[in-house]
Amino acid sequence: MEKSNISAALRKYTMPIALVLVLLFFSWRTNGAIILPQNINNLLSQNAYVFVLAVGMLLCILTGGNIDLAVGSVVCFAGAIGATILDKNVNFWVAVLVMLIIGTLVGVWQGFWIAYVNVPPFIATLAGMYAFRGLSNVVLQGLAVSIDNKDFLNLFGGGAECYVPDILHGTKINMLCMAVGIIGVIIYVISFIVSRANIKKRGYETKPLAGELVKLIVISAVALWVTYKLASYKGIPTSLIWILLVVFIFGYITSKTRIGRYLYAVGGNKKAAQLSGVNVKNVYFFAYVCMGLMSGLAGILTIARATQSQPTFGTGYEMDAIGACFIGGASAYGGIGTVPGAIVGALLMGVINQGMSIMGMNANWQKVVKGAVLLIAIIFDVVSKKEKK
Repeated sequence: MEKSNISAALRKYTMPIALVLVLLFFSWRTNGAIILPQNINNLLSQNAYVFVLAVGMLLCILTGGNIDLAVGSVVCFAGAIGATILDKNVNFWVAVLVMLIIGTLVGVWQGFWIAYVNVPPFIATLAGMYAFRGLSNVVLQGLAVSIDNKDFLNLFGGGAECYVPDILHGTKINMLCMAVGIIGVIIYVISFIVSRANIKKRGYETKPLAGELVKLIVISAVALWVTYKLASYKGIPTSLIWILLVVFIFGYITSKTRIGRYLYAVGGNKKAAQLSGVNVKNVYFFAYVCMGLMSGLAGILTIARATQSQPTFGTGYEMDAIGACFIGGASAYGGIGTVPGAIVGALLMGVINQGMSIMGMNANWQKVVKGAVLLIAIIFDVVSKKEKK
């Protein structure tokens, strides 16, 4: 029993363990450069779009291994319209709202064909990938549009002051950042204790305490370490706030709500879900509308980070999002995957990208390594399913 518990725990936490090992490897190969405070900040800020898109992509994958190939083009399209509006000196909140609405409408458009007309997701989103890329070029007329609205840039992670002000006035480190990190860990520990007590109170079986304590300690330690690194640089980047907001909202939706349970049910066994009274079409529609909304937000973060919009933006973003989900433990067959897992997958890809860049590795070889990592993750998923059967 002990061996089976250990092997089950290793399977469950394979990717977090891999993330730590990869970080240690690149820390060794770069003489610690990758874990410098500025590089930890860059890791989070530069990959903000991956975190956001991975969460949205997870919902699509949960419904049965479905994907959205259009997200990169939608990011570019929403960003192009937003930058054009900002270039006319319109209030930046108008531009933000328009970009979110555009992303959502694209999700409605694609979700309609997929859910209610039964167009295969691959075909519907492939068409969207071409169409919205073309529309992006039409909007931008093949040119780059610069963004100089400081309020917009600072709020979404691209300005000189895109950090939460330290109202506690720390000298060597950002005290507000440290305070937020410590409070967050305390809340996490309290929620763990309360949740475990509630499970016992209701008479359900609880997981082994030793394993849960190890998980609690490791997560808390990592959170405090990242907090200290950010506090040692400039504090909390505003882009991180948007990432955390998305993670908390969709983490709650997938784990605590009816529609979240439906996503897993449809991906696990579509026919059984239908016989149980689940409206499968509405579940598909919900997943792709959310994906569209996340594409709009990713468009905002992308143009803010780059301080401009270009017709080439978003190229390959769909692969980054899909890769992050599968590397983070989502099943290629649907029904399995979590928001934290997708975030771990995105972090792992970000660490690999940044580590190889610091080492000066050729861009083509970087793609080879990313492809190999993705293939290994898929093989692991297939082999795990065969073992369970």
